[in-house]
Amino acid sequence: MLPGCRRLLTTRVAGAALGAAAIISSRAESKAEANGAEANRAGDLDGIDGQIYSALINKKVNACPMAIRIAWHAAGTYDATDGGTGGSNGATMRFEPEHSDPANAGLFIIHDLLLHVKRLFGSSLSFADLWTLAGCKAVEFMGGPRIPFHFGRIDAVDASSNVPRNGLLPDASQGAAHLRDVFYRMGFSDRDIVALSGAHTVGRCHKVRSGYDGAWTRKPLQFDNEYFKNLMTLEWKVRDWSGPLQFTDVETETLVMLPTDMALKTDPVFRPIAQEYADDQAAFFRDFSSAFGRLVANGCPLSCAPSQATPCPKAKAAAEFRELSMHGSLEHMKRLMDRQGGSGSIDVDLGDVDSGRTAMHKAAFWGHAHVISYLSEGCLAKVSVVDFAGDAPLHDAARFGHVDIVRLLLDCGANVSGVNHKGQTALDLATLHGKEECVALLTKHMHAELTAAAKVRRESFLLGGATIPLAKQTQF
Repeated sequence: MLPGCRRLLTTRVAGAALGAAAIISSRAESKAEANGAEANRAGDLDGIDGQIYSALINKKVNACPMAIRIAWHAAGTYDATDGGTGGSNGATMRFEPEHSDPANAGLFIIHDLLLHVKRLFGSSLSFADLWTLAGCKAVEFMGGPRIPFHFGRIDAVDASSNVPRNGLLPDASQGAAHLRDVFYRMGFSDRDIVALSGAHTVGRCHKVRSGYDGAWTRKPLQFDNEYFKNLMTLEWKVRDWSGPLQFTDVETETLVMLPTDMALKTDPVFRPIAQEYADDQAAFFRDFSSAFGRLVANGCPLSCAPSQATPCPKAKAAAEFRELSMHGSLEHMKRLMDRQGGSGSIDVDLGDVDSGRTAMHKAAFWGHAHVISYLSEGCLAKVSVVDFAGDAPLHDAARFGHVDIVRLLLDCGANVSGVNHKGQTALDLATLHGKEECVALLTKHMHAELTAAAKVRRESFLLGGATIPLAKQTQF
């Protein structure tokens, strides 16, 4: 066990044991509370991130790439040169002619996946807000940057509400001039064009939808800068096939680039920006977050515009620290801490404003055991703090089978009996997702705590028979 964790545990051994004895009753109460909350959630958008996550990522599907595309296409019809028509406001993709635009082929699966979320929140959530928020969150769910987002879009009542014409979205068969025509129309710069093109780092082309075929990267469900690395470093050739013009990598003939992608490599203005993003993922994330946030706000009420407020230096440092934690960049985390004044200078327990997820959550989710060790030992970070969905870092680690992280968190006193807003413990999630090693470890730990609780009660009885109340555990 880590020495720092021993110090934390000295004040809570008995409490942890007693807390385990109340697992059954606490879970039943939490499930009842969760069910009651579901019935009263209309008009209250708390917990929407969790609902979107469950709709997009589950045992049947990971639809995050398509969710990004829905947000993109809903917003990409904006025309700043025509009085600000188009854009995501109105959710006009429900109406003709936008509904049948060939560029939107196959996208309506996402509408169906998100319909439950819309019904859950009712009139307090517009389709326009839901579709764009889902796209923004999908970027983050796959490891990408947080996209600034504000509610306030209003759904159009019918097709009379100035539905955009077809042909406003980018045509992948074109080149640099076409990209500039489309993006300049929306008020974007050359740098924005390259950054937004980086959305191709996730997902793939489907011949039955776009006519093209293949994935741009070898990790199509991870949002990173591999798209730019592949584009700028691999050798590409025209693919020999019966479909439209596209390119494949010479070495494996398994990856794809479209004509608009290749324009980023050949255009003298686009090329150095694409190279910068290939070399510096942080720069890509920064610019993509800014551009995508503006994209989904174009043509919307002013309340939807990305905030121009400058965060205070401490909050900005904490946000950067969380971002680095999510990517496992321990060396840069330590440097940032040193620049801010050394140990304790950054609030490592501060969570994202919209999700409450801390550095510990992000490292546990993505499997960065070395970061968990640093946070728990070097920063004394809280291991049982919960996010918007009621998940503690232990829930995230158990869900994805990160057994080393589960062990580290348990050694530091993580609350094994803690339940999320759905009434699930970490053991429940490990069982649900078939993570057998985590199930065995959590079961063993839970049994050990129950045994310790029984021992404490027995010793208390022998010392005088006083009943020890089941108090809530101190959260570390």
